[in-house]
Order: sequence, then C-alpha cells, then structure tokens
Amino acid sequence: MDTRVASGRTFHHVFLGVFALLFAATAALTIVRCASMSAMPGMQMPGGWTMSMVWMRMPGQTWPEAAASFIGMWAVMMTAMMLHSLVPMLWRYRQPVGRARALRAARLVALVALGYFFVWSLFGLAVFPFGVATAALEMHRPMLARLAPIAAGLVVLIAGALQFTPWKSHRLTCCREVPGLEPTLPPDGASAWRQGLQCGFHCSLCCANLTAVLLVLGVMNLPAMVAVTVAITAERLAPAGERVAQVIGFIVVGTGVMLIARAVEFR
Repeated sequence: MDTRVASGRTFHHVFLGVFALLFAATAALTIVRCASMSAMPGMQMPGGWTMSMVWMRMPGQTWPEAAASFIGMWAVMMTAMMLHSLVPMLWRYRQPVGRARALRAARLVALVALGYFFVWSLFGLAVFPFGVATAALEMHRPMLARLAPIAAGLVVLIAGALQFTPWKSHRLTCCREVPGLEPTLPPDGASAWRQGLQCGFHCSLCCANLTAVLLVLGVMNLPAMVAVTVAITAERLAPAGERVAQVIGFIVVGTGVMLIARAVEFR
C-alpha cells in the first residue's frame, strides 16, 4: 500500500510539474509578446483612444501571415490563461490509471488537452477577421471611432450582466461536468480527441462573455488578461462557483459603467 501511495504521489508531482513548465513557457511567451506590442505606437483614433496594432499588418506582411501570427499568439495566450482550469479536470481523468499504463495514459491525456486548445484556436480564427473588419470600419468612419469607447463599455456591461443569468449558471454546470468526459481512459486516441473537443466547446461557451471583455479592453492588455484569467479560474474551480460568478458580475458591471461614464465625459 505504501509503495502504491508513493507511486501515486510521484505521478501526481510529475503531472503537475509538466503542466507547470508548460504554463511557465506560455506565460513567458505571452508577456514577451505583450511587451513587444506595447512598444509599438498604436494609432490615435477620434474619441481619444488608441487602436492596437494587433489588428494591423506589419510592413511586408501579407494578411495570411498576419492571421497566422495572431492565431499563434492567441493559442499561446489561451494556453497560459486556461491551464489553471483545465489541469484539475485532466488529473481526474488521468488518476485511475496505474503505472503499467502510464505511457498510454499520458498520450491520451495529451490528446484531450490538444483537442481542448484546438477549439480555442478556432475561436481565435473567428475573432481575427472580425477584429480586422471592425478596425477597418473605425479607421474609415470617424463617427464609429468616436463611439467605440462607449460601445466597449456597453460590451463590458452586458458581459457582466450575463454573469447573473441562468445561461451562465447552466454553462458553468456544463463546464464542470462535461457530458461524456468520464474520469476513465477512452478506448482510443480518436475518443480522447473528441472528448477534448467537447470540453473545449463547453468551456469556450462558458467563458465567451469574459473573453469578450478581454477583446474590448485589449487582447494584448496584460493587466486585463490577468484579471480575466483569475475570474475564469475562480468561477470554474471555487466551491461556490455560482456565487463567485455573481461577485465577478458586479465587478465587471461596475467596470462597464465606469468605462461608459469616462467615454461620455471625454466627449
């Protein structure tokens, strides 16, 4: 019994160590990318705000290259942001496996994680053309650019209000108990991949409103990124997740009201 307990602790430490290294690497890359983006002078827009260069092509860069760069950045950023919520689920999934099947278990768990982050990459693939189109409209329509700060505040306000809805409560329940994602090994790699896709789908829906907050505050805004990461992790993992979600809702609604008031005052 003591040997099995020690073995289990070793597996647990290795498991956490691997994901800790992955988090450290992706967080470091995200911070470096944020620093490089903040060093670039943004475009001053009517309404007293600055448009991020995230939605622009670099000199000599084609649009496919710009999209590929954004998706790569988005995938790394989302890995750093979502690992805290994903690792406990992957451990529950991995835990029943003994030493004899450790290699196979590691491969299948990796497939679940890859499927999960593949969904988030698809999310980024949808976000990029929308962001580029919005930026182009704002650059060519000064009136829209002047209204952008108010619109951003409204998006944050609505995102906060959604924290109090049955929709959010249902999504949190689905996110904690993804249908079909049992704490046992699937029969094959294809099943593990499908389970990762399913988990990523439910998680992206659950986090959609808080992700929208990050997008309007600045996709490479490091303080906003940290705040959204803490909020998502807390509402997913805290014992009283729904109450935590409501507290987050009050904070986000207050932020939205403040942003709208500041935009109106500036005008």
